[in-house]
Amino acid sequence: MSNLAHIKYSPLVDRMKKESGDRSNPIWLLINPKYPAVLYDIWTPILYEIQNIVYRKLRARIDTENIFIKNAVSDIGIVSKNANNSAVDLAEERMMLKESLLKHQPKILITFGTITYELVRRVCELRPEEGPNYWSTTNLGNEFERSIANFDINQINRIPLPRRVMRNDKFIEEFDDFSWERNEAYFREVGAKIADRIIENKDSLKIWI
Repeated sequence: MSNLAHIKYSPLVDRMKKESGDRSNPIWLLINPKYPAVLYDIWTPILYEIQNIVYRKLRARIDTENIFIKNAVSDIGIVSKNANNSAVDLAEERMMLKESLLKHQPKILITFGTITYELVRRVCELRPEEGPNYWSTTNLGNEFERSIANFDINQINRIPLPRRVMRNDKFIEEFDDFSWERNEAYFREVGAKIADRIIENKDSLKIWI
């Protein structure tokens, strides 16, 4: 994984921005601002695998600089159904996100963790509203598999990624606590599945260098 250092991905440099990249880009990343490290700890190694597979099969590379990255709400209380002081702010943010999604129609909307995925579900008015506590690592993983299996280039494909992974029926704690080697299999598998969908729809995605 030493080649990770050579990936040109400038939005990772400034983690304090509310958003970066180009909203018209077909690939969006939605993150919890409390955990900006997911961009490096999870997305970067997955992106490495995607780029590797795409290059080997298409001899092309994805232009990563314009991938749109947006911070979402960070407080689990804000997303819950309970009233709170930030309800107005949340309602405004949800409406702005909904309007932006409807306008730009990203083809690949990747979320990190339970909060961001639940927010997207509510913005897209998916029912029932399960709540963040429903999205355990297992359920989020199952949802990822469904999103890949039902991928449709003519719609917004919501692809959830967890902040934790599960291997051999046992939970693995936060990525920060483990070496790259212990998580390589997960990154390879997820990267390969996303890459396959990108390759299948290469002519419909304006993402190439």
